[in-house]
Amino acid sequence: MSDDLFQRGMQVRRDMYGPARADDELAAATDFNRPLQELITRYCFGELWDREPLDRKTRSMLTIALCIALNRQGALRAHVEGGLANGVTKAEMREIILHCAIYCGVPAAAEANAVAQAILRDAGLD
Repeated sequence: MSDDLFQRGMQVRRDMYGPARADDELAAATDFNRPLQELITRYCFGELWDREPLDRKTRSMLTIALCIALNRQGALRAHVEGGLANGVTKAEMREIILHCAIYCGVPAAAEANAVAQAILRDAGLD
């Protein structure tokens, strides 16, 4: 892939998850999942994540809340890590989870809390 949206998307992925992880995920793509990886890179990260007027930190906070609401634990892990790279603080992460406890349910927030706490601990922020 060499188009501009794809390249912009790869840069966002590298910024959020580190160059090695972003490049390795795409390099590991198979014939089966490559089209989805390319779509996500081009449209999710290339088209959406750098749009005005929302900055990446705000988008990370929204995405974390949406992953909690939809009970998408794998995506939540990735977006908590990406959120840290985008400037979401430990205190903000806690408030997102507390907010979701009311609007998404306590079980969803408790699971999210465990995911976030593990990631924060691994990042030395616990």
